Formats: sequence, C-alpha cells, structure tokens
Amino acid sequence: MFRNREIRRFSFLLVVITVISVLAGFAIHPAAGVLALVSDVAFGGAFWVFTKSRYNRIARISEQIDCVLHNAEHLYISESEEGELSILESEITKMTLRIREQNEALKQEKQHLADSLADIAHQLRTPLTSANLILSLLEKNPDKSRRKALLRETEELFGQMDWLLTSLLKLSRLDAGIVVFQNEWIEVESLIGAALRPLRISMELHNIELQVSLPKGIRIQGDSGWLSEAIQNILKNCIESSGDNGQIEIGCEDTLLFTQITIHDSGKGFAKEELHCLFDRFYRGKSSSVSGYGIGLALCKTIIIRQGGTITAKNHPQGGAIFSIRFPK
Repeated sequence: MFRNREIRRFSFLLVVITVISVLAGFAIHPAAGVLALVSDVAFGGAFWVFTKSRYNRIARISEQIDCVLHNAEHLYISESEEGELSILESEITKMTLRIREQNEALKQEKQHLADSLADIAHQLRTPLTSANLILSLLEKNPDKSRRKALLRETEELFGQMDWLLTSLLKLSRLDAGIVVFQNEWIEVESLIGAALRPLRISMELHNIELQVSLPKGIRIQGDSGWLSEAIQNILKNCIESSGDNGQIEIGCEDTLLFTQITIHDSGKGFAKEELHCLFDRFYRGKSSSVSGYGIGLALCKTIIIRQGGTITAKNHPQGGAIFSIRFPK
C-alpha cells in the first residue's frame, strides 16, 4: 500500500497535522491536547482500515487479471456491492469471461483448421496418387489409343483437383467474411435457368427427365451469381443420385412469409443417420457409389445462409431426396 506515492504523501501530511493539532491542543489545555490526539488517531485508524480494504480488493482484481494472462482456471467473482470499485470489479469480471470465451472459440477454430487441413490433404492425395499411377503407365505403354485414354483420365483428375481447390478457396473466403454479396431482385425462373444451363448436356447423357414448374413473376433478393452456384451444386448431387434414366423435379412456392424452391430427385434418398450431417464439409455418405469430395453441399449451405436463407434435405414420401431452399420475406 505504501508503494503508492499518494498514500505516502497523505500519511506524512496526516502525521504533520496530528503533531501540530496535538501541540496546539496541549498549549490551550491538556484535555484539548488529549482530544486532538484521540481524534487524529481515530481518523488515521479509520483511514488505514478503509484503504487497506480497498487495496485488498484491488489485489484480488489484479490476481484475477493475472489468472487471465496465465490462462488459469480460477476465476474470482465478487459479491454484489455498491460503489465505483465494485462496478470496476464487475466490468473486469465480464471482460475476463469474454476473453475466456474468445480463447475457447480460437481453440475450436484452430482445431477446425487442423482438421480441415488434414481433410484437404486426404482429399488431394487420392487423385494425386491416381495421376502418378497413370503417368507411370503412360511411360510403359506404347499403344497410342491406350495412351490417349490415360491422358484423358489424367486430365479429368486434374480437373477434379482444380474444382476442389476452387471450392475450398470459395469456402475460405466465405468463412473469412470477405465476400460481399449483391442484394438485388432475382427472377426465380432465370435463377434456375442459369443453374441448369451448364448441366443440361450431362442430364442428356444420363437420360434424366427434368420437370420444372415455376410460377411466373416470383422474385427473391440476393446475389444471383452465388445463388446460382448453390443451386447448381444441389442439382449435381441430384444428377449423381438419380443415375441413368432418372428424374428431377424443380418447383417453387410463394407465400406471404417466404419463397421456397424445392428440388426432388428419383434416387435412393438418404439413410436416416446421414440426414443431420449431409451439409458437413467432406462428408461423402456411406454409400460406396457416392463420388466427389463432400464440398458441394457444404458450400451450398454456406452461400444460402449468408444471404438470409435456409436449406434442408430429407427423404421424399414417394422416394428419392428433396432439397428445400427457403428465403423469408
């Protein structure tokens, strides 16, 4: 306590005042001197007790801050009292709790980053291994037609890796919050058309029947480019699930509260235990026929949620899977 310069000055001043008042009191009358001495000692004692108490509380606050700095588990929470020091103590406690919450969030993000990097390495290792194997076959195979087929396979593998890296980059930009979405009115019909355009050849090759039922004039607010990509990822999943000679139905419902786009395929649907993790990153499903990297649906959900929408997936009563994208009004 006496490390504080103000306390030392005040104590010195108190001693000087006490000596002067006691000497003046005894000069007037012995009783006055005794009264002055008793008063000054009582005042000094009260000041000492009060200051000591405040310094004890300050010491507790300092200990609490030190615990935060050293990431200790102990956390002192003061009793509910009145006064400026209690208010300060309460605010420091709130700050301490907030810092700990942020530390926990940072730990979780660090673990998530480590898991993501491990998943990315695993996802890239498979096509790279295949590409190395194909290159070794190319070196040993003199047949021109076979070499051309192997080159096409290599090109497809590098195309898959390019798509994976591009999608991961988009996800990282979305997670970092550096993507600025446009907020414009979009015709649902044109949005679905833009998403279908690059997939029509693939649907024709697989002989997939497409049924689109979209009322005229329905609009939603958002970024047409990003939303088109989100819907395109859903359609790719539906094409893969439907297989050859399958069917995909696209519909739209407009109410006073929301606008909902539904996409229904004729595939096998999902296992019940998979429904809660369909949109998790790198989740590929338990079916051995499922290809891909488990990025498309995760990217789709992130895009839609960041623009105020919601997306759900479930099994349709008539078979297959149905995706519902809802935008509130």
